[in-house]
Amino acid sequence: MTNFSYKKMFDLTGKTAIVTGGIGILGKCFCSGLAEFGANVVIIDIDGPAAHKFSNELTSKYGVESIGIECDTSSPKEVNIAIKLIVEKFGEIHILHNNAQGRSSPVSFEECTLEDWRLTSKVNEEGYFLMAQAVGKQMIKQNFGGSIIQTSSIYGVMGPDHRIYKDSLISGAPAVYSFTKSGVIGLTKYLATYWAENKIRVNTISPGGVEGGQNEIFKKQYSNRIPLGRMAFREEMVGALIYLASDASSYLTGQNIIVDGGLEAW
Repeated sequence: MTNFSYKKMFDLTGKTAIVTGGIGILGKCFCSGLAEFGANVVIIDIDGPAAHKFSNELTSKYGVESIGIECDTSSPKEVNIAIKLIVEKFGEIHILHNNAQGRSSPVSFEECTLEDWRLTSKVNEEGYFLMAQAVGKQMIKQNFGGSIIQTSSIYGVMGPDHRIYKDSLISGAPAVYSFTKSGVIGLTKYLATYWAENKIRVNTISPGGVEGGQNEIFKKQYSNRIPLGRMAFREEMVGALIYLASDASSYLTGQNIIVDGGLEAW
């Protein structure tokens, strides 16, 4: 162990990482972080042209191989086609980041229809299930393990403080969001124990509120609830992902890392 390198534990060179929702507000940062640490990045998004364009940017900037794939992760057919394309291109899959986010309807809980509910749940539940299932099968076949990371939310852990949305002109997180994000954590814990013998680690990242163009009223009201006194910058979520994707977390599975400026601790 005299030549052991702690720095190299974070190195992702030569590994293939998939990020769903890869061109979203956090998705681009997650993809960039993985690429900067050496991973070949597969950007999966419902917006195919944007995914292709961003993959070219990653290749140019970081010198890794990157491809964009248009895919509705709630479609079993499209998911299976995407995984087949990835394996044909790269041979192996080492990392999956289930990060896609379903759309939310602004209607109240009392007025929410099943169709409104499914706008979110078909991606946040069914999409995460389908991607984890397909990639898990491939990782088992490869027989050397892997890392699956899933994006949940503080609202999968705790209820929203609805007061922070008052007078801000920003709609609060709907019930289906909390419901599905809580389910993501449950799925993580289940798969962590289910696939442990296959050396597949499964963990969750739960971000707090991330700054992204909200008005000053909302940012002030939200920040007043945070021990660190502000909303997160999107780049601040990436460190947790690199840790979970890399060998630095080789003895960590079934965990939920909450990156919220201390909100859940208060």
